[in-house]
Amino acid sequence: MLPLLDSSSADFEARFTRLLARDQTRAREVETAAAAAIDAVRRDGDAALLDYTARFDNYRAADAAQLEVPRAKMEAALSEISKPLARALRAAARRIAKFHRREKQKSWVMREPDGSRLGQLVMPLERVGVYVPGGRAAYPSSALMSIIPAKVAGVGEVIMAAPAPGGELNPAVLAAAALAGADRVFTIGGAQAIAALAYGTASVPAVDKIVGPGNAYVAEAKRRVFGKVGIDVIAGPSEVVVICDRAARAEWVAADLFAQAEHDPGAQAVAITDSRKTADAVLRAAEKLLPQLPRREIISQSLAAHGAVIKAASLREAAELSNRIAPEHLELMVARPRALLPRIRHAGAIFLGAHNAEALGDYCAGPNHVLPTAGAARFSSPLGVWDFQKRSNLIALSRAGAGKLAPVAAELARCEGLDAHARAAECRLPR
Repeated sequence: MLPLLDSSSADFEARFTRLLARDQTRAREVETAAAAAIDAVRRDGDAALLDYTARFDNYRAADAAQLEVPRAKMEAALSEISKPLARALRAAARRIAKFHRREKQKSWVMREPDGSRLGQLVMPLERVGVYVPGGRAAYPSSALMSIIPAKVAGVGEVIMAAPAPGGELNPAVLAAAALAGADRVFTIGGAQAIAALAYGTASVPAVDKIVGPGNAYVAEAKRRVFGKVGIDVIAGPSEVVVICDRAARAEWVAADLFAQAEHDPGAQAVAITDSRKTADAVLRAAEKLLPQLPRREIISQSLAAHGAVIKAASLREAAELSNRIAPEHLELMVARPRALLPRIRHAGAIFLGAHNAEALGDYCAGPNHVLPTAGAARFSSPLGVWDFQKRSNLIALSRAGAGKLAPVAAELARCEGLDAHARAAECRLPR
């Protein structure tokens, strides 16, 4: 089920390189289907949405108005779910909002001695689209994680789209949307939902940016509409790396690997340890735990294709191997996690210590769970309030400041062969 790799083995580099092959291959069928959905929605608008919803969600709506969830139904959802679930959603929402309020950026201005002022005006986006995936499972947590930072940023209108098989959206997802503050919710999914949010239809308003994870068709559609709208990331299957030492509890390591693997057969779960004893204990714990889990078939597929337990020479080497993976989630299940932290360069979210299960971060710790995947943590960051804000530069030079900078600008402009630029700058020279 879980292959064991040893960094001292002659074939380790070849096997580890195969493990790193996480690039999302853009299958021709996915590209073709996503392009067709986008073209259909741009051409036929609501009619295309109705057709796709009937085909893929088994729901034949009489008209496009039935694809939008009424406000009253949204507000009633919280009372329809169980009280423990409602309490859990509220508790998670409070922590997520508290964390993201610390991220909010403010406008600023700096003043120079000659009276010039330079700065940035930070403003929220006007309208954003949030995609909440469905299919294998319902994800109310994704609604909270995507909508709340948008609202904290001050976005004027948040439009949520989520697939609803049979026309009924999961009550927990709907309750989360209402609790987070979604302004409108549409029961549309797939590439067609991305197209509707990007280009607009008679019923679905066009947005300025689309965020949220989805399947391969959603990812490809986001790739194709980028430029017309902003997007967060091209999300792939979920990932976790657990760095663990001799003191780690093997049962906890196995549980955290399985928690990630149960998402999807394409998910990746890797444990890296400096202890052969721990490596063997994790493998035994995994064999014992697997039969107890309802999603064991998905877990088995995921671990066989993309999982591993790696025996490294040291924790230092374990950190370097993790950096090469650049995982979405990284757990430092070691005796001194803060001592290892300076060696970590690439990870979407870092969990320090054995008590910090990645599952807690998924739901209620506070930081966002929409994270870069497939090695994108090398250059990308978690979803945050900054994704829903934009900046305009402010330039207010005084007369003296303009006169001082004009010769500099003119010299550089003529170097680039742009004489009109130079003349425009020189007009500001003192007479």
